[in-house]
Amino acid sequence: MSVTITRERGVGVITLANPPVNALNTPLRAALLAAVRELEADAGVRALVIWGGAGCFVAGADIGEMSRPPEAPFLPELTAALEGCAKPVVAALGGATLGGGCELALACDLRLASPGALIGLTETRLGLIPGAGGTQRLTRLVGEAKAIEMICAGQVLTAAEAQAIGLIDDLIATDLLAAAIARAPNTPKRRVSALTPPPSVSGPAIVAALKRARGVPAIAEAIRVIGAAHGPFAHGLALEREAFLRLRASPEAAALRHLFFDEREAAKVPGLAGIKSRAVTRAAVIGAGTMGAGIAAALLAAGLPVTLIERDEAAAQAGAARVSALLRAPGAALAATADWSGLAQADLIIEAAFEDLAVKRDIFHRLDTVAKPGAVLATNTSYLDLAAIAGATSRPADVLGLHFFAPAHIMKLLELVRLPITAPDVLATGLALAKRLGKQPVVAGNAEGFIGNRVYAAYRRHAEYLLADGALPAQVDEALESYGFAMGVFAVSDISGLDIAHALRRQRDATRDPAERYVTIPDQLVALGRLGRKTSAGWYRYTPDGQRHPDPEVADLIAKSRSGPAQGFTAQAIWRRLLAIMANEGARLLAEGIALRASDLDVAFVNGYGFPRAKGGPMWAADALGLPALLAELQAAHEPPAPLLITLANNKKRLSAWRQDGDTP
Repeated sequence: MSVTITRERGVGVITLANPPVNALNTPLRAALLAAVRELEADAGVRALVIWGGAGCFVAGADIGEMSRPPEAPFLPELTAALEGCAKPVVAALGGATLGGGCELALACDLRLASPGALIGLTETRLGLIPGAGGTQRLTRLVGEAKAIEMICAGQVLTAAEAQAIGLIDDLIATDLLAAAIARAPNTPKRRVSALTPPPSVSGPAIVAALKRARGVPAIAEAIRVIGAAHGPFAHGLALEREAFLRLRASPEAAALRHLFFDEREAAKVPGLAGIKSRAVTRAAVIGAGTMGAGIAAALLAAGLPVTLIERDEAAAQAGAARVSALLRAPGAALAATADWSGLAQADLIIEAAFEDLAVKRDIFHRLDTVAKPGAVLATNTSYLDLAAIAGATSRPADVLGLHFFAPAHIMKLLELVRLPITAPDVLATGLALAKRLGKQPVVAGNAEGFIGNRVYAAYRRHAEYLLADGALPAQVDEALESYGFAMGVFAVSDISGLDIAHALRRQRDATRDPAERYVTIPDQLVALGRLGRKTSAGWYRYTPDGQRHPDPEVADLIAKSRSGPAQGFTAQAIWRRLLAIMANEGARLLAEGIALRASDLDVAFVNGYGFPRAKGGPMWAADALGLPALLAELQAAHEPPAPLLITLANNKKRLSAWRQDGDTP
């Protein structure tokens, strides 16, 4: 039973029960609508209360239903029934009140919430806008500017924040349901649809929302429909519903639904069912540079005491200051020291030293003498051979790669790298840690660059080929940014530093295939001292205020480095070429078993490398472009296609559906 009805002192109480989050699927909508109509017709009932239990109200729609044709009763019918009810209706919000749940609450006459409730219209995160009056009712309560800010960013407010702007009427610290029942009979009808929106200046909110849109059509649509709230409610409602249904069928919404499910799927690893993670009550980080400090800050923010180890006391204290600056407060649970005995109590030790195999092997060898039995020994390496690092300790089954992305306390992606010998509960511990830190995990096998950096290296290499063949850095970056990337490949290179990639290339010199095409342009820039933003010159030149500008000196250097006439490239040709390269390298990783699923590659690139969410990730986008078109792009790039890519194209199967756990397409 998804809905139960009780009657208390003339109040009809409708309790929603569709665990775990009361998703508004078809059975719940039907049962709720029937309950409202039954209680409205009951002469002994003076008022209604709707609540979803102590921990939740309604956390939104059933996302799985959005890929199927809509089924009655539709949510607008339900919100209309609530607002049109002749009796007062009170929403008791005991927890997550998101998306369609927020629209239900807006259709009620009074909104009471527990202090822990979270409220928001989050549909734009899925490429949609609210479709049951949310744009029209929210604007009438909080004003156009705030509605644009909330809806376009998919903001989730705390109960206190929602009360401050008039979205919530009152906070109830204890016994929310009892308070709602007590107040319901004396609550007057207050139909939000009849209100006039409060005055607000919406121009800055519109500019900010459009700037963040990055190819998501729902943002512009939300702004347009919110503006209609200044007119008749029925007209605005009709505009909203038409836009919602059109967006629901858009490729952007399909891509975002794909990511919604695949981000959850990425944390599920075959063979880990029933495996418990090891207890982690104290952590340690070895290395207090930029990355180590960021990792320590992330651990501290998640409530874990941290011991920070450096080579000497001065470096340790400098590291502690770095961590405190990131947290904007002293880390009371942080101990910084050069004494390795401080590692003895740590359940998890993360090495974040310089990216040098000898250095890391020495650290893991030393850990044998100080780490307690059962401690998880993790390395933050981004490229190096995990097996070689684990081989330096007598307990390689306890070793795990935890590849954080800079800045580690902010970036969402956490790549978990395992070896065949890695103990299952060690991997389970890594996944539990990712959840505790609020990170998005992706599990990888051991290979140079693992998943993310392996594909990114191919992407960057072919971007450099484009320069050698006739393009310029700004042209490549503008093409990628027009496609939806947060930042182009050369602008990113300037931020990370050209010397970092240069050092990696020098490490590969001895093993590089002599037949591999090699572009010397970035090496020439490094030789000129152009290391990126830190030297105010790299692929671009930078003004004192940090603005980047194309540099004629770089264009001249590139032109002189070309061995043949410059080719012309359109923006579409650039992003199609680089998308094909990413998908091809991803197909190789799948065939090698380094990646479990094609969707894991999508999740990694959206959360760690700025790939546009609205495009779904490189493997999903490859399907949208079509595998035959990708093969043609690879041929133009003189890049051998992965056998898996050819097989799928010949059999007309989807690359994004590939899995490594037996359920292959």
